[in-house]
Amino acid sequence: MFLMVVVAIVLGTIFGALPGVSATMAVALGLTFTYTMGPVPAIVFLTAIYCSSITGGSITAILFKIPGVPSSAPTTFDGYPMAQRGEAGKALGVALFASAIGGLFSALVMFLLSAPLSKAALAFGQGDLFAITFLGLSILVVLDTEHILTTIISGLLGLLLACIGQDPMAGVARLTFGQTSLLSGMEMIPVLIGLFAVTEVLKQTNAKKRLSADDGVGKGKVSTKMPSPSEIWQIKWVMLRCAVVGTVVGILPGAGATIASFMCYTMENKLSKYPEKFGTGIIDGIAASETANNAATGGAMVPLLSLGIPGGNAAAVMASALALKGVQMGPLLLTNQPEYLSATFITMIITNILMVIVAIGIAKVFAQILAIPYYYLGPIILLLATIGSFSEGNFVGVSVMVIAGVAGIAIKYMHLNSAAIVLGLVLGGMCESHFARAFQTAHIVTHELTFGDIIAKVFGGLFGTPIAAVVMAACILMLLSPIYMPLIKKARKKN
Repeated sequence: MFLMVVVAIVLGTIFGALPGVSATMAVALGLTFTYTMGPVPAIVFLTAIYCSSITGGSITAILFKIPGVPSSAPTTFDGYPMAQRGEAGKALGVALFASAIGGLFSALVMFLLSAPLSKAALAFGQGDLFAITFLGLSILVVLDTEHILTTIISGLLGLLLACIGQDPMAGVARLTFGQTSLLSGMEMIPVLIGLFAVTEVLKQTNAKKRLSADDGVGKGKVSTKMPSPSEIWQIKWVMLRCAVVGTVVGILPGAGATIASFMCYTMENKLSKYPEKFGTGIIDGIAASETANNAATGGAMVPLLSLGIPGGNAAAVMASALALKGVQMGPLLLTNQPEYLSATFITMIITNILMVIVAIGIAKVFAQILAIPYYYLGPIILLLATIGSFSEGNFVGVSVMVIAGVAGIAIKYMHLNSAAIVLGLVLGGMCESHFARAFQTAHIVTHELTFGDIIAKVFGGLFGTPIAAVVMAACILMLLSPIYMPLIKKARKKN
């Protein structure tokens, strides 16, 4: 198991450092190695890839000003200017140290919070679970505040995909078009691999040139230098604040490492005694970004392990992998199989320590790896994607992957949001299932009641508990925020 974790760290760091390969895509590609594994080894392997891919993104962000993963984008603001001054080794050292601190902090929080949350969730009724799952869907309005309408449309497309299969209440086929292979619903893993891996490969085929060592700083020669005790003391509060905020943001379904990274970088810019230095090459900016995005990894695992709700896209891929292994996600997971929490916790601790050593070695040779022509890298990625989609010995998954990959190009050109589609697909089925069970437990007999009585009973049965009422109120406030927040901002400007 330890050797498998080491292999996963190496793969994850390389995947993360490759420009255009997101953490979600890294985890999706990692699925191809888990088909012969048991459920616990599978989650250990995928967790190690997830954590290390976030860290790997900082390598190209600092050396080439190209974030390997989207959450490393703020790292370029200060990392690349430091590299241009000849301090690339120092910038990499700060990034790796901050990544380890953020990851270790969030792993501890995950270990302490998951079990109590899971026990509390056992007391939840179906209406409460529906409200919590719906809260995850409500995150759609804050996924991309600049393009709210297209994000909501993307989420609705994801919900439409989630409707494919059998109706949970009536048991009739929906949107299957006579295909018996679709009766069990849309396979999530091929859709995820298609949207994130195949789409990126198709996009990269238009790239006119590959990166080479000469495009970076130091012409591919860099020696990582870990921060001194005085430098660590200088950024101690930055790392602590960003570790807390990053973990909390990671816990929120649909938020993820990218939002945490940008949020913490902006926060530290506002709190800093020398905000004018941000963007010119200071270690505070690197520490803020890398602590936050790595802290979000442990946060994303909290709702997955305790409530069965993925905290982000990569966690959604993990949930799909576990579901493929027959694992029943939800509050009962940690009660019946507590080994998942301990395995994930130990993996995150080991990964966040070992990935520092692995990343130091990879940083020395990675400029040369980037010089490999894409006509070699692209087919390798497509091969792994095809193997990952070829589940249960049929080509339906591969067909879905190809369709999703081509559709991903159209989605990009139409400015739709792939993450929102995935969120709708992953949470849509869970949301409908909880709603159906709550509807049935309310003992509503539609042919004996008037329409008004049915509405009253539905709302009473679904939202009659304090937990459901509070969560649904939060959902309504979040969904309406695009309407009232601009009005509040306008009122403040007038005053």
